[in-house]
Amino acid sequence: MSQPLGRQFWRYVLPTIAAMMVNGLYQVVDGIFVGQAIGASGLAAINIAWPVIGATYGVAIMVGMGAGALSSIARGEGNLALASRWLGNGLVLLLIMGAICGVALAAFGEPLFRLQQADGEVLSLANEYLQVLIWASPVALGGVALPFLVRNDDSPNLATLLIGIGAVANIALDYLFIVHWQWQLTGAALATALAQAVVLALGLGYFVSSRCQVPLKLTELTLNWSQAKAILGLGLASWGMYLYFSFITAIHNAQFLNYGDASHLGAFAIVGYLCAFYYLFAEGIANGVQPLLSYLFGAERLQQMQRALSWALLLTLGSGMAFSLLLALYPEPLIAAFNREDERLISATTIGMSWHTWALYLDGVIFVIAAYFQAVNDGRRASWITFANMGVQLPFLILLPLWLGVKGVWLAVPLSNLLLIGWVLWLLAADQRRRGLSLWLNP
Repeated sequence: MSQPLGRQFWRYVLPTIAAMMVNGLYQVVDGIFVGQAIGASGLAAINIAWPVIGATYGVAIMVGMGAGALSSIARGEGNLALASRWLGNGLVLLLIMGAICGVALAAFGEPLFRLQQADGEVLSLANEYLQVLIWASPVALGGVALPFLVRNDDSPNLATLLIGIGAVANIALDYLFIVHWQWQLTGAALATALAQAVVLALGLGYFVSSRCQVPLKLTELTLNWSQAKAILGLGLASWGMYLYFSFITAIHNAQFLNYGDASHLGAFAIVGYLCAFYYLFAEGIANGVQPLLSYLFGAERLQQMQRALSWALLLTLGSGMAFSLLLALYPEPLIAAFNREDERLISATTIGMSWHTWALYLDGVIFVIAAYFQAVNDGRRASWITFANMGVQLPFLILLPLWLGVKGVWLAVPLSNLLLIGWVLWLLAADQRRRGLSLWLNP
């Protein structure tokens, strides 16, 4: 990496932001088609299904981020043979974890839906979505993880292209299955699974081509338990982030149905889809800067590493504030993309959005700091941040609705994030002092 640091930063971050935003179309386009074709009950059902499916996708991110970061560190150290071994172990681990996830979805999917208070039409529609992904889990996990491995192989633009191809396929199949053939949530799940299969095939093709820096060798497709443990340990924070979203979404779902009804849950689904644009943007910054930070850390270029981290934090904070302002000023046209006819759903969404999104940018800052700890091979602190996020939000979600009802459910996330951000910044400052660095050095 002989280019100036600024060029390296944007070379990684911009394509990864684009990839994450395009990848978000898998969920958002599903939501738009489901909201327009089925309505509040369909949106409620897909939101009930998401915590279970999201936790599964988080397993793919865990393996992809863990193996990718370790491969990048080895490449930064000049050890390509070790980088290849990390890649091979990661791919075998993905296959095994995909099979395990399929079994887990079959055994625990519907009971987890019922724990979220789902019943009737909402439960039936959620089960439609689940049945497809039970069988498609290995393919789905591979399709989610491969772009992370491609990006860490110093090919961020190609990783973005892979995700873009998958997104286009997903949109076309959504229209065919949901609108034209009226397969409802079965069609939504099939569209997502088939699009991810395309990404998986193209990603594997890249690693057996001459373009990759760390080529995939058949002899490296073995599972070394010591390396697998290191991959899972480092990537645990990434899975924890998805687990956090799944867990918090599940509690929200149950509380909205306890204190409200399917219209409130449908409103939460719409707000979630809209917020996903910022979450994915912030994840793109975090995931994009991670390979660069890992490489600079492995090469012991700590001052440059620190400068790149400062840029990532400033970009995340500024974009989050701008996005919160956009949601506050123009809620109606954004909501109309999902539903134009159900006045009760529209009203609930408008009110809930104003309560829920005013501190959205704090989540993005937390993402970047967790990615930094992964980049420097400190999976323990990265995991602390993720699981503390769940631990702090849970009492807010349980106690605030007792006092404020539905409004308390909406306010739980922003209020808990205000408490959490202080501790996360303290962790980062302590790490900086230990390394003799200053966070805002030459930003």
